[in-house]
Amino acid sequence: MTQTTAPRLRTLVLLFLAVAGALLAGAAPASAHAALTGSDPQQGSVVDRAPTQVSLTFSEPIAVSDDAVRVLDPKGQRVDKGAPVNPSGTTYSVQLVGGLPDGTYTVAYQVVSADSHPVAGAFTFSIGAPSETSVPASARASDDGLVGGLYGFGRYVSYAGFVVLVGGAAFVLACWQRGSGVRAVQRLVVAGWLALTAATLALLLLRGSYTRSGGVGDVFDLTLLGEVLQTKTGAALVSRLLLLAAAALFIAVLFGAYEKREDEEKRDLTFGLAIGGTVVATGLAASWAMSEHASQGLQAGIAMPVDVLHLLAVAAWLGGLTTLLVALYRAPADTPVDRTAVRRFSRLAFGSVVALVATGVYQSWRQLGSWSAFTDTRYGQLLLVKIGLVGVLVAIASVSRRWTARLAQAAAPVAADQEREGEKEPAAAVPAQQSDAKPSEAGRAGDDGAEEATEAEKAAGAEKAAGAEEQDAPGERGGADSARAAQLARQRAAMETARQKRLRDADPHRFGLRRSVLAEAGVAVVLLAVTTVLTQTEPGRTEQEAKAAASVSSPSSAAPGQGTGAVTLNMPFDTGGGNGKGIVTIDLDPAGVGDNDLHLYVERTDGEAFDVPEVKVALTLSAQDIGPLPVVPDRVATGHWSASGVQIPMAGDWKVEVTVRTSDIDQVTVSKNAKIG
Repeated sequence: MTQTTAPRLRTLVLLFLAVAGALLAGAAPASAHAALTGSDPQQGSVVDRAPTQVSLTFSEPIAVSDDAVRVLDPKGQRVDKGAPVNPSGTTYSVQLVGGLPDGTYTVAYQVVSADSHPVAGAFTFSIGAPSETSVPASARASDDGLVGGLYGFGRYVSYAGFVVLVGGAAFVLACWQRGSGVRAVQRLVVAGWLALTAATLALLLLRGSYTRSGGVGDVFDLTLLGEVLQTKTGAALVSRLLLLAAAALFIAVLFGAYEKREDEEKRDLTFGLAIGGTVVATGLAASWAMSEHASQGLQAGIAMPVDVLHLLAVAAWLGGLTTLLVALYRAPADTPVDRTAVRRFSRLAFGSVVALVATGVYQSWRQLGSWSAFTDTRYGQLLLVKIGLVGVLVAIASVSRRWTARLAQAAAPVAADQEREGEKEPAAAVPAQQSDAKPSEAGRAGDDGAEEATEAEKAAGAEKAAGAEEQDAPGERGGADSARAAQLARQRAAMETARQKRLRDADPHRFGLRRSVLAEAGVAVVLLAVTTVLTQTEPGRTEQEAKAAASVSSPSSAAPGQGTGAVTLNMPFDTGGGNGKGIVTIDLDPAGVGDNDLHLYVERTDGEAFDVPEVKVALTLSAQDIGPLPVVPDRVATGHWSASGVQIPMAGDWKVEVTVRTSDIDQVTVSKNAKIG
């Protein structure tokens, strides 16, 4: 790289990294995949008697510690006892001490989603009547502070390292095998390996504090580290480190034995390296797919391999693009990136884009679930930004393809001109060539080559002058002739190299290609930042499910002895099967003593009617030891059951239990309390 081009390239790269860093730093704390979909007592509700426990229902299974759920009285004192238990499905309960006085109580929780992200929140309920409380109804998540910021930055660096490592190696093997001997390319790929390794180690150390306390002092807590190693995420990080050891061996062969082989000898080794590299790269990509969003939710068995393919396509495209950029700027004059290599990468990039579109469409459907989620959820909004950046990247890539075509068309005439120029003028005539070969299209590129040639010429001229002076001292020539001849040969070689670089850089087509590839790389940096934020953001489908459950899950109350006109209870359920998630809704009218009409609706999480094989209802009034009173509703339509003449013998706080069976072996019982009569 010339002296003026290098600072300019570094400035642009630093600018793009700053933009990406600002995007990451300015993003709001990302929610995780799991979301609170219900609670008992309900958020903001007022109950007549003190409950014996508090239950929380989430959208997916979670990991809880002994201190994951805390219940605080109005003075801020804890009134929960024991560790949370998981009685059924995705519901987790914590017992309360007896004899709780009236007032407002705060429930704070901090758990870990099944896809590795911490989930924190808080809400209040009241006993008897609301009161003042000294506890804020909010929770500071462990990922909000310095540790959360470091963890997010580590994730970005790990993705970037993976992209550079895998994409750079793929570019060398598939597009430009001569690049294995280029020092700049070697340094780039090794830097990718170092970045991914360092980031993985940092994530492993930060993980315990990130999901628990958020304190910097806990980063080196060996107890927390031991707990992390027993989790799915910890196992994925350790597996990534083991695969990086295999990747180090792959790099050593690629830039060692492979680079020294002749072209004919490289063929068999190329095949072996391609197979081994593909296996290692797939394993590295799987370490993300098996521990994050793809491993949970709908069709996890399909989503994980799709996610692996998506990551590999990203690496092949963006990592190869970065390597091409480095090669265009830093490759030595005697090993330029030829048009064949650029054409091969163009085909590789096109195939990667096709794979990205196909896998991206599937992932978008899986994570969003509806068109409205594009604009109504944070995940959908970020996804729109990502889609826009991909569109810009593809548009710039089309410009690069045009420059590549022009470079190929002009290659033959340029080669002929260089050959004629070499025949016409000896190396000493370089200054004349320099003054004629500064096309405006090439900008400073031609000037830089001319400066290098001028320096070489000056050195050669000085050497000649020194030789002329020494002609008057024949006695001193002796053994100095051979050293002077060698020095002159080096000067001529430097001049010839500078001439070739000047002619190469003066080519307007190559100059245009370098600029368009640099623009692609800049957009790719920002795109990678947006992708990193997406992986830490709650999917739109989950966010909408939580909002829907919260909107219909409102507390019911009535004066004793009177009906409310209707009671509506909404209860999310998960039978644990492959298709076992849904929401059951019960309408009880008039919700008073005597005859009542009961309607029961079962829907999937996307609102579609769910025709389950069996549902059963039972009513219990624990305060009077009444029940459970069974209710067997009749099927009316798909997802709709009803029962008439349901007898409520007396008013009180009734527990309504619903058992839902989705297959021969998968069933679950969910419950909720309602004031009836």
